[in-house]
Amino acid sequence: MKEFTINKNDSGQRIDKFVTKALPELPKSMMYKLFRKKDIKINGKKCNISDILSEGDNVRIYVRDEVSAVRTADTGFLTASDELRIAYEDENILIACKPKGLDSHSNGETHSDTLIDRIKKYLFNKGEYNPQNENSFSPALCSRLDRNTSGLVIAAKNAASLREINSAVRNGTIHKIYHCITVAKPPKDCDIITAYHKKDDTRNIVRISDEYADGFKEIKTGYKILKEKKGLYLVEVTLYTGRTHQIRAHLSHIGAPVLGDGKYGNTALNKRYGVFYQELCACSLKFELDENSELAYLNSINVNSPAPEFEKRFN
Repeated sequence: MKEFTINKNDSGQRIDKFVTKALPELPKSMMYKLFRKKDIKINGKKCNISDILSEGDNVRIYVRDEVSAVRTADTGFLTASDELRIAYEDENILIACKPKGLDSHSNGETHSDTLIDRIKKYLFNKGEYNPQNENSFSPALCSRLDRNTSGLVIAAKNAASLREINSAVRNGTIHKIYHCITVAKPPKDCDIITAYHKKDDTRNIVRISDEYADGFKEIKTGYKILKEKKGLYLVEVTLYTGRTHQIRAHLSHIGAPVLGDGKYGNTALNKRYGVFYQELCACSLKFELDENSELAYLNSINVNSPAPEFEKRFN
């Protein structure tokens, strides 16, 4: 038998979600069988798979030890670098400035140096996160950037904030502003453009189409030219949808690829300028959360990153 006392970060989630996180080696088919047999109980009573947990609840799972190893405490982050630039922090969230060349998440290695590892280490050293005290939660990123894109990334310090921010991201009430350099002038000085997007997971590349086709999803991207110098353009981009490689692929589709982009860019011009990593930065975040949200206080702030190094080209 496994027994857990539900803490604040475990609460507010469905019992099946908790079991999946707390017992990661338990096959889902066996978990569903345990629910059917009423071998998972909350406060000594049988429960339904969709029951929501509350802080202080006692959860008992009647299962053999050999098929239900408890979640191992996450300590790999302790080997991460201490380098972390913070743009904003409160008791619920942290917004970090991710440098170019750093992965947002682990690439599968047991011990790695990623943005979320650095954030966990920072919070651990502050005494705000201890994996030994958590059954199912660890600080998590609510947004991510490609390895070679720099800029602002939101991390949640607790489960309630993670749910709230993830919901806001899905609902489009967090606005992300990027700056980039393009190697050609976009068709207009300022525009909001739409197209259709499909990801090819086998090649880690996306396709953009002006016409809908099966498997494609609509994307919406706003842009505005800020400066021009010697055939390069500093462009501000607003994401209205957040698909994989959206900015890079969409700008390339309209004939204005990002400087340094190896997937969708102009290889000859990248070589001419000696730039081989996309000149793209998430520069600003603005919140428009529901007024009833516990995080609605974020609506009064604008979070900005330092100007990216590549903007010096336009001085």
